Amino acid sequence: MIELKTPAEIDKMAVTGAFVAETLAAVGERADVGVNLMDLEHHVRERIRDRGADSCYWDYAPSFGEGPFRNVICLSVNDAVLHGKPHDYVLRDGDVLTADFAVGIDGWVADAARTFIVGTERAEDRRLVRSTEEALEAAIGVAEPGNRIGDISAAIEAVASDYGYPVNTEFGGHGLGRTMHEAPHISNKGKPGRGLKLQPGLTIAIEPWFARTTARIVTDPDGWTLRSADGSNTAHSEHTVAITSDGPRILTQA
Repeated sequence: MIELKTPAEIDKMAVTGAFVAETLAAVGERADVGVNLMDLEHHVRERIRDRGADSCYWDYAPSFGEGPFRNVICLSVNDAVLHGKPHDYVLRDGDVLTADFAVGIDGWVADAARTFIVGTERAEDRRLVRSTEEALEAAIGVAEPGNRIGDISAAIEAVASDYGYPVNTEFGGHGLGRTMHEAPHISNKGKPGRGLKLQPGLTIAIEPWFARTTARIVTDPDGWTLRSADGSNTAHSEHTVAITSDGPRILTQA
């Protein structure tokens, strides 16, 4: 069942979204050569505690994961793209780091992701990151009342195609609000004019992610971290967006 939110409820989600955006920005500022992923994890834990927020990740146990997730942020490096478990890893020059973060405040959730390049950028990595940012912008641009989920999916796929990147359809965007994952599912590949019609009050997480040379993913022995099957680098961009009568409203913008 899809729950449409009132303008007042969307405002509450925007409060959560502002905290999510601020936290991701803080992670990006601290993600430097020589920094351990667990230092980033503990910094985020402190921010959550100080804000009185509730982690959406801690103790999360979906069917696709192995046991409860015991971290508060997903940190995925290089060929890892989704659900990366923070662990004892020291960032190196040129690493591609994706931070994915979701919390609830006063019962309302927001979810976002950003990819950062640590230290020296390689042109091919900057291009990959930019492709997900452009795909997110294109998808948000068609998130208008009267359009359909397929329009969002097709916009993402079109940008991936322009860049020459394959698209995985196993994991994509989703509804959210009172919980982190609600209907509808939003694939990163689709046909315009298909699927659920977008209505004011619908709140969704739009999240294009690409690997440079494959659409296949494999799961780490940790049971959570998803990597590109061929070891190519990956990138991921995500915003929580509300469909309103005035158009899309980004709730996780810094």
